[in-house]
Amino acid sequence: MQDGVLNLCRVKLRDQQRLESGPLEEYSQFGESVPFGEATPRAGNDSGGGQPGRILKCKGWEKDPDAYTYFITQAAVWKNICDVIGKPEWKEDPDYATPKSRLPRLNEIFGTIEKWTMTKTKFEVMDICNEYDIPIGPILSFKELAEEESLRATGTIVEVEHPERGTYLSVGNPVKLSGSPVEVLRSPLLGEHTQEILRDVLNYSDKEIEGIRASGAVGEKKK
Repeated sequence: MQDGVLNLCRVKLRDQQRLESGPLEEYSQFGESVPFGEATPRAGNDSGGGQPGRILKCKGWEKDPDAYTYFITQAAVWKNICDVIGKPEWKEDPDYATPKSRLPRLNEIFGTIEKWTMTKTKFEVMDICNEYDIPIGPILSFKELAEEESLRATGTIVEVEHPERGTYLSVGNPVKLSGSPVEVLRSPLLGEHTQEILRDVLNYSDKEIEGIRASGAVGEKKK
């Protein structure tokens, strides 16, 4: 989850630098003749980043707010995409065969792809596209994220024990180094480490700490 957010930030920062050379052609705004300003535009369901992508509806979207998938029309697998969505003629059609020729037609292309994804659940779309190496990603609800076993296995979602809250879920460290494992710990209770801070950090003696507590300057340690 955090990895995805960080990657999105990297892509958008790179796009901001690319904008200095002219409009970003893979954004829908370019195909719709919307003028570009000084900043990378909010792309809506577009991904940008040189590989046109979009969030598309899947089967059941009318009632399920999580029935969506993220689909990228990556050039390397364009012919596979054409076969999967039932448009084999696009593979050789000069209006669709190259990334540049597809740019002004992205709305039409993604509209056609969406007609196909709307006949499948987001997980069916993922299973089919995985066989053809088509970049795809189901849009998961927070319930699905919390229950996703692969995210637990990689430490992206972790369980944390808390003496008052019990076990709760949190986000793991996005940076994973084999020689430097990270354990995600709970936050301290109110006053839980007061004694250690006064003694070990501020170097007060036990007698001085008793006086500080007696004066009311610090509260009692929370049990």
